Amino acid sequence: MDKADEREQFDCVNLKNYLVSETAVSGGENDIEKLLSTFSCPKNPDVETFLRKNAISFTKKNQSITYLVFSKEDTELVGYFSLTVKPVTIQTEGMSNTVRRKMDRLSHFDKEVGGYIIAAYLIAQLGKNYDAALRHSISGNMLLDMAIEVLQEIQYDLGGLIVYLECEDREALLQFYQEQNGFRRFGERITENPGETEPHRLIQLMNFL
Repeated sequence: MDKADEREQFDCVNLKNYLVSETAVSGGENDIEKLLSTFSCPKNPDVETFLRKNAISFTKKNQSITYLVFSKEDTELVGYFSLTVKPVTIQTEGMSNTVRRKMDRLSHFDKEVGGYIIAAYLIAQLGKNYDAALRHSISGNMLLDMAIEVLQEIQYDLGGLIVYLECEDREALLQFYQEQNGFRRFGERITENPGETEPHRLIQLMNFL
């Protein structure tokens, strides 16, 4: 199956569409929570927890916007992604002249940190539903393509140049983002999550829209 045929099997819906509907206003938010509770991602519990516990509140506050992906055939929730805009610093070490020229168009070079400070689109969450009851599934590549598709539509209206994301330092993830989808590594970030005994290391990856 080619990519165009696969794309036709899925619908992408902004979570806001549910939250501003008359149904949501009249108490239908409980139904949305039930829908989100069907999402299972044992490979990445943080991705599962975000959708179940935080996606609605973050969308309401415009901290990030979550998009739900459904199978057209039976409207099963097969995956989701969350998008936002955040400032990020991109170091110049190893950066080609071509990339530098692109960065100069829309960013500020900070000599103190030795990098470009730029407002970029962030794919904050990206996850497939691994619920055993699902009759249909979506590939990781298609889910990422759909996130990029939404960002390109936003870019058409607002501009912008860079999309980035953060992932765990795992070979399979880095191969997926770098080798399969053309993202390049530009840094890393250490974060501490509640309940973790060790700092959490995330690899930062970017691409041009």
